[in-house]
Amino acid sequence: MKVREAMHSGVEWVAPDTPLTELARIMRDRDIGSIPVGENDRLVGMVTDRDIVCKGLARDIDVRRATARDVMTQGIHCCREDDDLEEAVRHMEKLKVRRLPVINESMRMTGILSFGDISHAASKGLLSEYARQVSAHHH
Repeated sequence: MKVREAMHSGVEWVAPDTPLTELARIMRDRDIGSIPVGENDRLVGMVTDRDIVCKGLARDIDVRRATARDVMTQGIHCCREDDDLEEAVRHMEKLKVRRLPVINESMRMTGILSFGDISHAASKGLLSEYARQVSAHHH
């Protein structure tokens, strides 16, 4: 199975100067836990709900002035639409991530591969191993 068969498409990104309060509203309204950050037509980072809490609120920054750039994780890892699903899942295991942006051959983001997508598409063995690896405590 290819990544394009499992991913969810129609994912949008936000600019690095998007306020944290707006990111939180988007996450709430769309019932999502992460938002890709793009600049000059390229992915530059990812903001998760955990980033907002741990890199924002817990560090006591001014959330009224903070932006995506202040809390985003830089250095985006991604996979391609035509990658084998198992290969992409193994990559996610190594990174210990629950979401991975998906790009096409033109390097454009076309979707996100999430834990939920994997749970619907992958074999039970692959899903079990992935869940165990990603859920392991970080040291």
